[in-house]
Amino acid sequence: MRLGFAGLGLMGMPMAANLCRSGAHVTVYNRSPEKAAALVALGARQARRPADLFAAADAAILMLADDAAVDAVLDRGGPGFADHVRGRLIINMGTHAPGWSRQLARDVAVAGGTFVEAPVSGSRGPAEAGDLIAMLAGPPEAVAKAKAILAPMCRELVPVGDVPSAMALKMAVNLYLVGSVAVLSEAAHFAARSGVDLTHLAAVIGEGPLGSSVARAKLAKMIGRDFTPQAAIRDVVKNARLIAESAATAGADAPLLDISRSRFELALATGDGELDMAAVLSTYERSGVPLP
Repeated sequence: MRLGFAGLGLMGMPMAANLCRSGAHVTVYNRSPEKAAALVALGARQARRPADLFAAADAAILMLADDAAVDAVLDRGGPGFADHVRGRLIINMGTHAPGWSRQLARDVAVAGGTFVEAPVSGSRGPAEAGDLIAMLAGPPEAVAKAKAILAPMCRELVPVGDVPSAMALKMAVNLYLVGSVAVLSEAAHFAARSGVDLTHLAAVIGEGPLGSSVARAKLAKMIGRDFTPQAAIRDVVKNARLIAESAATAGADAPLLDISRSRFELALATGDGELDMAAVLSTYERSGVPLP
């Protein structure tokens, strides 16, 4: 099967690279074309326009920044949309509101295409390692095809039902992530203000019942002051807003999300948007004593 991949950002680039390394026939597209050079070196073909990407693909994977970027690549609402999706499997791996994804699936179906949503749990590190967890929703036959396509990029592929079940699940997973990292930074700040060596905090949390790969990685970043982005604060803020909107639509109460979201929005407002989400710690430091 000929595959297309659009969106070579923080996550998309390593994901597409793993797809190329698997031996798949891959054509890539990115709005900034220079980003495709490393993938061309791995054997990918480069499309200069979205239309060229779809013409070269039986299935197209989208890992784009937001709704507008997806609509632009698909030419949704424009004359090229039907030509882009007709007879093709469209796999959307980005993060979007469930209601928006539901309507996109309908539009693709009306135009003669097949749609699967496949958002992922994981950041740049797992993307580089092919260790992502994808949540898949759509028609069963299409989901089965998507699982085979996405396997080189993912450790687990979890079918969850009809669209937009995968996006709704991604909202819940991201809510847990946003809240976890916010409270982890608060715990680190509290420990530092109390004179605790943060390596001891990292050892107890990392090896104890509260340990997780996220907790270990984010504490290591806080201690080492290495805020190279695995998941950038600007993206966390975008996702937190999506979660809040989705929770309101679903009638779900999410007070802890509101508190956590405010910390990341504060970090964004003070210029930390391109840093890793662990840099939310700085919002506590600015109001207190910095870590030693």
